[in-house]
Amino acid sequence: MTTTGPGTVRDAVPGDAVRCAQIYAPYVSDTAISFEIEPPSAEEMARRIAEAQRGHAWLVLEDAGTVTGYAYGGPFMSRAAYRWSATVSVYLDGARRRTGGGRALYGALFDRLRERGIRTVLAGVTLPNEASEGLHRALGFSPVGTYRRVGWKQGRWRDVAWYQRHLVDDDAPPVPLH
Repeated sequence: MTTTGPGTVRDAVPGDAVRCAQIYAPYVSDTAISFEIEPPSAEEMARRIAEAQRGHAWLVLEDAGTVTGYAYGGPFMSRAAYRWSATVSVYLDGARRRTGGGRALYGALFDRLRERGIRTVLAGVTLPNEASEGLHRALGFSPVGTYRRVGWKQGRWRDVAWYQRHLVDDDAPPVPLH
């Protein structure tokens, strides 16, 4: 558990699934930020939390007893040679954006993933999304490419920019994953 200005970052527990689903639903229903079409149920969110925690991590930001955001890591690709890389995402309650919550969640997530042997993290950002692009750049991510017209949402084709950040800056062989 890490206490920060915007709250306390901790591992997600099954009881957090309802709140995580509530935070995520507007991103699915009202924006092109997520390429999901239907918001997942609390049960589905609980399954996702458990899956992420098995090999990577799922963290929540809690303020005054209420979960106000979450971040997680997951597999980048299915082939074995990719296993030291992870995709990452962060979502905040709409009222909590630009309050330091994304930085706090990602900072703790990067530490956790590094401890588990992850060396590189990647994030996909649906365009346009200046806030997310700014956050990722501020946290040391570099743009590595854009997939053009790869998702259809809200009546038009959407591009996804990919950002990458190394958690470990050497070329040493990887350690076994935890």
